Amino acid sequence: MGIFDKIKSVFKGKSQEEQKTIELYDKGLQKTRQDFVFKLNTLNKKYKKVSNEYFEELEEILIMADIGVNTVMNFIDKLKKRVKSENITDVEDLKEIIVDEMFIIYVNNQVIVNKINYSKEGPTVILFVGVNGVGKTTTIGKLAHQIKNDGKSVLMVAGDTFRAGAIEQIEQWAEKVGCEVVMRENSDPASVIFDGITKAKNENIDVVLVDTAGRLQNKVNLMNELAKINKVIGNIIPSAPHETLLVLDATTGQNGISQAKSFKEITDVTGIVLTKLDGTAKGGIVLAIKEEVNLPVKYVGLGEQINDLQVFDVEKYIYGLFKDMVGEVNEE
Repeated sequence: MGIFDKIKSVFKGKSQEEQKTIELYDKGLQKTRQDFVFKLNTLNKKYKKVSNEYFEELEEILIMADIGVNTVMNFIDKLKKRVKSENITDVEDLKEIIVDEMFIIYVNNQVIVNKINYSKEGPTVILFVGVNGVGKTTTIGKLAHQIKNDGKSVLMVAGDTFRAGAIEQIEQWAEKVGCEVVMRENSDPASVIFDGITKAKNENIDVVLVDTAGRLQNKVNLMNELAKINKVIGNIIPSAPHETLLVLDATTGQNGISQAKSFKEITDVTGIVLTKLDGTAKGGIVLAIKEEVNLPVKYVGLGEQINDLQVFDVEKYIYGLFKDMVGEVNEE
């Protein structure tokens, strides 16, 4: 049984809530799937037998899906080895192997942890980093909504004190979600964050979500600012921040990979939030991030609604990407 068959069988008989999540992945990856799988199916009609020409065109399709040149080259090499060792000649037999190898690229014999590292005692502090315009504040709002629904108390901290409208935006989200926010305009971000973490500790708040400024033009300044913020947080809660989530906009493609590499150099990023995945036809960026930056994708944005931020699930992702090529889930 191939990976895709296993994934399909996993989805049979799921709860209504799980089915909703599967549908979100299905809908959110529609643009990528329509473009990517259409091209793969066209390729498979063009070539009946596996050949060098087939692999060359497959390589181009994968690169166009923003999977990344290095990732694609490794992927094609693995496919060629399997074709040779399993004596595959018919391109139809390659379909499931392509899906299998995509799954293997992401997992790569590692235990993928996509859950938030909650602190066993005291507030859990989650720091959000990323350039302006990627959706950091919206992500904070949506995650706050989820955490509150799980029965935990949440405090937002407006650590981006310079961007016009940043404080107003986080204030609106706090009101919408029903949680408090610590903010102060034109102040040193570290001092605002100090106030927020202190308040959370004194009032036994479960989770603190900290927004930060998104300037990457001057890496040295940003590195110094993040180092100062981390020191302030660590002085109040020694084990914090418990997570540093880098927010990337999926529609920026390979530029997102560059941002991930830059932020990884200047601070201890623990995971990726990939926003606007539903707005791009290049959803292969998920695989490129894992392969090139070796950071787990912890959340994906699959729409504009408050519930459309989802914990990343590689099986649902692979299903959403390939379902039109390999077949639908058969409900029982």
